[in-house]
Amino acid sequence: MLRNQGERLTRVVVCTPQTEYFRVTNLKVHNIAEIANPERAREQHDHLKAILKKFGCEVIDIQELAGHPNSIFTWDTALSTPKGYIKLRMGLRTRRGEEDWMAKTLESLGEPQAGSIKEPGTAEGGDIILAGRKAFIGQTKRTNKSGVKQLSRLLTDMNYEVRSITLPESYLHLGSAMSLIGPDRVLCFRGVFPDEFFDGFDRIEISCNAFASANVVCLGNDEIIADKANAVAIKELERSGMVVHAVDLSEFAKGRGGPTCLILPVERK
Repeated sequence: MLRNQGERLTRVVVCTPQTEYFRVTNLKVHNIAEIANPERAREQHDHLKAILKKFGCEVIDIQELAGHPNSIFTWDTALSTPKGYIKLRMGLRTRRGEEDWMAKTLESLGEPQAGSIKEPGTAEGGDIILAGRKAFIGQTKRTNKSGVKQLSRLLTDMNYEVRSITLPESYLHLGSAMSLIGPDRVLCFRGVFPDEFFDGFDRIEISCNAFASANVVCLGNDEIIADKANAVAIKELERSGMVVHAVDLSEFAKGRGGPTCLILPVERK
């Protein structure tokens, strides 16, 4: 069960890169900047998993989907909610099929399906953040107007108040510009969101520049996982009293992914 992405993380699905992430012939269609180094990528992924396990989180590691180098980025494939998971529909065409792959995994874990996004809608997990009674949704190149409408209906039926925003094309996902770092606390880019968007939430704001990202993983209990290259966010988080576990994720930045992209939260308590 997951109602608030700022609560303690207790169960996740990850996908260790073995072959598919490195087997890319057309980088552009997969939105990958360059092919990662296999040995370093596995070492970095293992470090991330070790932090999760040490924190007490159950880590379910599944095999990559054949022909899908982006399947290691499990966050985007589904949305866990208090009623079960919502089966999403990927905005990047080369990722289509990952929704069915993840649905089988979640159902094998006993997670019921609470809804699904239908054509022409597209929606990816990086554009949806659940925060108690609030749900933040970003309309982006990956989550279109129909996807936002369908998500809003499903989440409203679960008693969420939906707050949506259309982001500039430079943002791949909402999760690039904001992350929940506590039940009612947000890390976000300064100047991207209207003030009322975060009514009821405490904000830590960081400058929006090429060397910063609001993409961090909330473990709970004021502990965070961040890419060690994200010095701007790490400095502000530590200044606010949070414990930051800095991880080298340079091999996943080559696939245009950050720490949240590599985990699918299934349960938080």
